[in-house]
Amino acid sequence: MLKVGTPAPDFEATLDDGSSFRLSDLRADKNVVLYFYPKSFSGGCTAQACSFRDNYDSISAYDAVIVGVSADAVDSQAAFKTRYELGFPLVADEDKRVSNLYGTIGSFGIRARVTYIIDKQGVIRSAFRHDIAIGRHQEDVITALKGIQGERLCQ
Repeated sequence: MLKVGTPAPDFEATLDDGSSFRLSDLRADKNVVLYFYPKSFSGGCTAQACSFRDNYDSISAYDAVIVGVSADAVDSQAAFKTRYELGFPLVADEDKRVSNLYGTIGSFGIRARVTYIIDKQGVIRSAFRHDIAIGRHQEDVITALKGIQGERLCQ
């Protein structure tokens, strides 16, 4: 995983709709929740994506967008997005270039479930890995976004 406080590596990749996505196009405009997941349609990844979908409004309230990344092909990403009515883009990282750039390839070449919170300046403000505790992603995302917004956190 990349370290908090370091610049998020820029990348260009293909989205679920076949269009091109460049992370740096969001700089100065949006905070980014960049999450990596192992496989579309698997139980844990479906639960995670649907949780992001169901909490999209609370995440976007912090001037943030969600972008999912997996090694699935464009057509698989498109089908996953359609089936579960995901309102955010999914990156098709078939060659695992983006995953390698972000250090999300775990032991034995298996993709780790990692989420990065990137601020509008392109700096990684939070990074966490929850391979099993999928439900913790939402809480950690909101906490990190509150920190970016400078809100006082209740403990």
